[in-house]
Amino acid sequence: MADASLKAQPDRLVGAWLLAVCVMVFCMMMLGGATRLTESGLSITEWKPLSGALPPLSHAEWERLFAQYQQIPQYRENAGMTLADFQYIFWWEWSHRLLGRVIGVVVLVPLITFALMGRLKGRFWSCIALLALGGLEGFLGWWMVQSGLRDAVFVSPVRLAVHLVTAFCIMGFALWLALDAFGWPRAGSRLGAPRGLVLGFLGILLLQVVFGALLAGARGGAAYADWPTIGGATIPRTYAALEPFWMNLVYNHATQQMNHRTLGYVVALLALAIAALAQQRGAGDARAAGIALGVVALAQASLGIVTVMSAAPLGLSLAHQAGAALLWLTGVTTLRGAWRQYNTAIVTNGKI
Repeated sequence: MADASLKAQPDRLVGAWLLAVCVMVFCMMMLGGATRLTESGLSITEWKPLSGALPPLSHAEWERLFAQYQQIPQYRENAGMTLADFQYIFWWEWSHRLLGRVIGVVVLVPLITFALMGRLKGRFWSCIALLALGGLEGFLGWWMVQSGLRDAVFVSPVRLAVHLVTAFCIMGFALWLALDAFGWPRAGSRLGAPRGLVLGFLGILLLQVVFGALLAGARGGAAYADWPTIGGATIPRTYAALEPFWMNLVYNHATQQMNHRTLGYVVALLALAIAALAQQRGAGDARAAGIALGVVALAQASLGIVTVMSAAPLGLSLAHQAGAALLWLTGVTTLRGAWRQYNTAIVTNGKI
């Protein structure tokens, strides 16, 4: 059976809308990263999907929200925090949630408009799925915040990882639909690498995102500022210090650093392999995407090393997160090239 995307007609306006959604999710992810790194994510302790869009409009309202924050464990780490200090972290989290609401409107209103105009034939249900994923992401965000309101001073690293991976999936899905609407890649495009290799790359990259989220969620980004060793050793002696072993994945900085770095090398090597195949055997748009994948992967690996050796300051940490998102989007684009190549070959051979 043919890929459903082959039945949908190109529509550049729909493509521009979906690409805008992808870019907004990218910005949302970066704002979320800044919120996490400034430890601002627990500053709003209530979930009001509609009325929460309005910021505090009076001093009394600020005092009420600050009093709520003072009841959670994280506040005890910030003893002596003033109202002005609270307002600083509040605006990060409020802005993050507001952008999420704006994205919801940007998805919903054009979706209804394009559907009524008959411009979503062949991709209507895909766009509905995109909207549903956005709603799920909002729920997961609150589910994550709840984990830090009672017993912990920060949110659950596992819930943070789920929240981040879902954002990556939404961003990649929006880009895939946008490329489909733009009719990309053009005729004659050939990646030159098996699509299974690109799928494997994206799967491993998504696991790497999970490892990075667990590391960041456990506040382990600055734990070991040496490279290529970790705490002066190739394999840190505390790698599996916690029992049961899965606890190391979530809370042991040595385990998290080694897993994240090791898988990073694998991601870079796979990207370079795809780029080499694209350079030798590819053609057109897909070839360019495959080569770009290798370039972005090398840049991201280099940035990761610099971030580690600088003890993960805010700016470099955010740049590293942006690099991961760009690498993911480049990988999705590369897969699109390989997928279209495969389906076009099936159509050409008359097998569907």
